[in-house]
Amino acid sequence: MNFTKEELQRDVQYKTSRSGGKGGQNVNKVSSKVELLFSIADSVLFTEHEKALILSKLQSRLNKDGLLQIVCEEERSQYMNKEKAIGKLQAILSKALHQPKKRKASKPSKASVAARLDDKRRASLKKLNRRFSDRD
Repeated sequence: MNFTKEELQRDVQYKTSRSGGKGGQNVNKVSSKVELLFSIADSVLFTEHEKALILSKLQSRLNKDGLLQIVCEEERSQYMNKEKAIGKLQAILSKALHQPKKRKASKPSKASVAARLDDKRRASLKKLNRRFSDRD
């Protein structure tokens, strides 16, 4: 998880095209849509273990060539779309590499066990007193 946007930029390929949506005449003239392609297998940023972990977690996001593809056409400028796409890539890879800590099983303390049993005893006595009343 020790990679920056600049390091990712070296392994990334971009494809640009015209995007739809807002922008008016700008949409028809400028290729602002950005398609980011990242090859996990060819990357020099990650170890073999990290590559295997990323590939297993992101299997559904890979295209048929084994590339991670991110499309961004939210902004009007190509530069901003490239920045957003590389930010999304960084977030996806960070999330894929994150390994949660192992949960350590814990036992309840003696005081909490005693308190629970005491509460159960009180509730039981309360219900027992309701059952056998002198009114009958």
